[in-house]
Amino acid sequence: MNHFRQIDLNLLIYLDALLRERNVTRAAEQLNITQPAMSNGLKRLRNLLNDPILVRTSEGMVPTERALIMQPQVREILYSVEEIIQPSRNFTPAESDRVFRMMVSDYAASTLMSPLLKSLRDQAPHVTIDLMTPSDVSFHDVENGKVDIAINRFDDLPQSFHQKQLWQDDFACLIHKDHPLLADYTLENYLKAQHCWVSKTGFGVGIGMTPDAVQKLGWVDGALSKMGHTRRIQVFTRNYHVAMHLAREGLIATLPSRAAALYKDSPDLVLKEPPFAIPSIDLQMIWSPLLQHDEGHKWFRHLVAEVAETA
Repeated sequence: MNHFRQIDLNLLIYLDALLRERNVTRAAEQLNITQPAMSNGLKRLRNLLNDPILVRTSEGMVPTERALIMQPQVREILYSVEEIIQPSRNFTPAESDRVFRMMVSDYAASTLMSPLLKSLRDQAPHVTIDLMTPSDVSFHDVENGKVDIAINRFDDLPQSFHQKQLWQDDFACLIHKDHPLLADYTLENYLKAQHCWVSKTGFGVGIGMTPDAVQKLGWVDGALSKMGHTRRIQVFTRNYHVAMHLAREGLIATLPSRAAALYKDSPDLVLKEPPFAIPSIDLQMIWSPLLQHDEGHKWFRHLVAEVAETA
């Protein structure tokens, strides 16, 4: 039996990095130590726990069942230590020159940033916002506090993350005013028209899309698939403004209503409700437990939430 005082608690840091990266070299790079040092740490962990921790397979290093059980417990311990040793900092919005880093989709940025900027000018004129796209960051960046908040629609989140729903949105169609679909706006004619697909959720670089992968195409096509229908997609994009611009070129853009409303005053576009039911989507804000009690961060995420309520 191992006595607590005889255990090197640095091994918890090693274990955390190994289970997140599932690769000795990447775990060493994350902790800024050598690969042999990390290999030695893994050896010591295996001896301490009497468990291989990571097992090499054809798909790479895979955690053991015990390691998977321990992973959230180890993260919680490390989060608690971080909170204890972080210095307490007073935060005065009007005097702060802090930089807040946000991961946002262009849908969230387009609909939220304008009113947020107005509030910042009134309350914290020296604060700077660093906007990043979903492809710029990873879950690890948010988890480690390198990104203050991430705003998007997330299908799966680590249990350790804090989160808040900012709003719920329905869908609308942007259609050129001269499009023949408007003369007989039915589901049948909607399906016959040429469409622009747009979607981006979660983190990471997206993969290529094909019209055959209907069940993976997102909210609009998922709803159509359940009805036994498919639409004719001519352009795939991850940028909502590109989709809205292509509506001017004759493609049908079906997208979240708040994004479509940005073009409601465009003289050559018409906003219409989709001719079929599409489940609404949630826009979420997430952040790391490491930042949960930071005074500046608390102020900023509360401001974002307040702005979202009235945007």
